[in-house]
Amino acid sequence: MKIDLLDLTVKELVKDYKDDDEGGVTGYGGKLDIRPPYQREFIYKEKERNAVIESIQKGFPLNVMYWADREDGSFEIIDGQQRTISIAQYVWGKFSVDYKYFHNLTPDKKALIENYKLMVYVCTGTDSEKLDWFKTINIAGMKLKNQELRNAVYAGPWLSDAKRYFSRHLGPAYQIGKDYVKGAANRQEYLETAIKWISGDSIEDYMGKRQHDENALPLWEYFQEVIEWVESTFTNTRPKMMQGVDWGTLHRDFGDAHLDPDKIEQETERLVMDDDVTQKSGIYPYILTGKEKHLNIRAFTQSMKQKMYEKQSGICPICKDEFEIKEMEADHITPWSEGGKTNEDNCQMLCKTCNKEKSAQ
Repeated sequence: MKIDLLDLTVKELVKDYKDDDEGGVTGYGGKLDIRPPYQREFIYKEKERNAVIESIQKGFPLNVMYWADREDGSFEIIDGQQRTISIAQYVWGKFSVDYKYFHNLTPDKKALIENYKLMVYVCTGTDSEKLDWFKTINIAGMKLKNQELRNAVYAGPWLSDAKRYFSRHLGPAYQIGKDYVKGAANRQEYLETAIKWISGDSIEDYMGKRQHDENALPLWEYFQEVIEWVESTFTNTRPKMMQGVDWGTLHRDFGDAHLDPDKIEQETERLVMDDDVTQKSGIYPYILTGKEKHLNIRAFTQSMKQKMYEKQSGICPICKDEFEIKEMEADHITPWSEGGKTNEDNCQMLCKTCNKEKSAQ
């Protein structure tokens, strides 16, 4: 791979800057592709964005940026997209720093910014070399999410179309899924969730097979179907509990079942009020599967265990043998599923064998 240093000023960088949303982001007189298909969306917040401008105003050096040249004489950004967009947006009046826009600055301060020298290295190499380099050099910056790395590998028309639905902060997927999906759309977590649901967690395989498809409409329609099923099944929305639930698996296993939303809501309310249920998000899979493991039922405290062990003199009440406390486990006398509580009155110490046999009944 060949690498050359480019002599570049801010004024040259932002010349003819254009942000055409899904159409792309360009600069450097139209010769620089600022957001190639594998690059992430703009994610800098005000603090990071302003820090870039303040560094330039003070003459402090910014980190090195990397471009790759193309056969047609144009360039694409390998690393430095966030800084580049921050600079361009400021110069073109998209935001202010310390209550001043670029056009509010005095001529000498404008010139200071426009003539600021950027350190940009241009590399020449194969596509795979560029992508490998992209993954490596971003380790030192704002760490990429797993889906952002997958986007780098499976760039193509399918991904570009999928991002229209799933990668915008206030986009279509966010609008209907914000109460049920955890994470940020512009960090690709909505896209990751949708693919995980439809593929059964085989995300790379799904993306690889569809990389060159013209559109991602089937994925978007599937996502809408899942969300509609959730809303019709669990009619009272509780975002803090519902975000992050594996709705895709539940929809796959129970989407065709005849469910009573009213009864489901009554059971949900009961479980929400039960202090023994420590994993509230597990209420939804528990209601459908009946598996208590989803609820993480509150465990007996060590003091409760010790007290009951002493009270029983180390004797297991089922097999009547004597054990060390480390050989025994706390058990609900009346199972939690039958209304038993996790308290002293409902606790007994069983040997591990008897506890296992009782749990299996």
